[in-house]
Amino acid sequence: MAEDEVNPNNTALCRKILLVLNCIILSIGTTGGPLVMRLYFIHGGERVWLLSWLETAAWPIIMAPLAISYTYRRRRWAAATAKGGSTWPPPRRVLMKPFLFVASAVVGVLTGVDNYLYAYGNARLPVSTSSLIIASQLAFTAGFAFLLVKQRFTSYSINSVFLLTLAAVVLALHAGSDRPEGESDRDYMLGFVMTVVAAALYGFLLPLVELSYKKGKQAITYSLVLEYQLVMCCFATAFSTVGMLINKDFQVIPREAKEFGLGEFKYYTVLVCSAIVWQCFFLGTIGVIFCASSLSSGVVVAVMLPVTEILAVIFFKEKFSAEKGVSLVLSLWGLISYFYKEIKHIKKMNLNQSRNQDQNQPPPQEVEMNGQSLP
Repeated sequence: MAEDEVNPNNTALCRKILLVLNCIILSIGTTGGPLVMRLYFIHGGERVWLLSWLETAAWPIIMAPLAISYTYRRRRWAAATAKGGSTWPPPRRVLMKPFLFVASAVVGVLTGVDNYLYAYGNARLPVSTSSLIIASQLAFTAGFAFLLVKQRFTSYSINSVFLLTLAAVVLALHAGSDRPEGESDRDYMLGFVMTVVAAALYGFLLPLVELSYKKGKQAITYSLVLEYQLVMCCFATAFSTVGMLINKDFQVIPREAKEFGLGEFKYYTVLVCSAIVWQCFFLGTIGVIFCASSLSSGVVVAVMLPVTEILAVIFFKEKFSAEKGVSLVLSLWGLISYFYKEIKHIKKMNLNQSRNQDQNQPPPQEVEMNGQSLP
């Protein structure tokens, strides 16, 4: 018998601890990723391909939890076999089948494109502005989810899409009011557009991943999700590596490090921290989804939005204009509307499941013991 069957209370406790840990990791990635990336550009960094490469370059970190997962599965199988209670074959090192491998590779290349678009926008825009724009990805996610996985629209979904779109429009109408010193209107607007496209592409990728899970016809486990994430990040990094080679970024890194505003040592520190923090974002996202739900993951990201805004104003002395305030309120309003719809949907599903279980139970008079019916 498996360990989680013997001690269900311990398993539930471990799951809660893992959920809290992943929420913390996701919060670090959500707030730290944009801030560290902007720090690089503020102090003289100019290599967009390098920063997009760093967003997924720490993918080997995923091998650690994968190795732990395989070791745990192997020990459970060995223990069950030794007791004579298991006829299962030994666990496979790689769970992913060819279809999901190809799907994750395609998603990885598209993620590499999205990383470049986001890095380009972050190089031109203050963090407080780019974060608000990225919040609109929920609207794009809803639209693409309707097209790809037949996600139903409700009044809450439509309201959320409208508010998030309106928030981006408010920023666009007053674009340039927070333009960094020495940057042209053209570069600022191009960064704005690139960030909007990055939000749209990311909104497309999430339903695409969900669609690939459905078409893959495999049981979705935490180990399988980790494998998917590893392949995706690997191909995204490969895409950015090609861009760096064409742009000759690798040759420029030593010179850029010497000219970096904070010094050469801190230059490399920023690069390493950027890679680690962004991998925290990816690992935290899939961890929260596995332990709880995609809704919980979205809630953590949404809660961190105002935190990122505040930290950008504190550390980078960014201006927080009235337009940003209005956009922030509209974004939070839209996110709350979307999450409220999701909460109602989950409660309805749980209620229906409870009713179905009650209906499947035999009535008391049909339960017999020793040939006699019980009242």
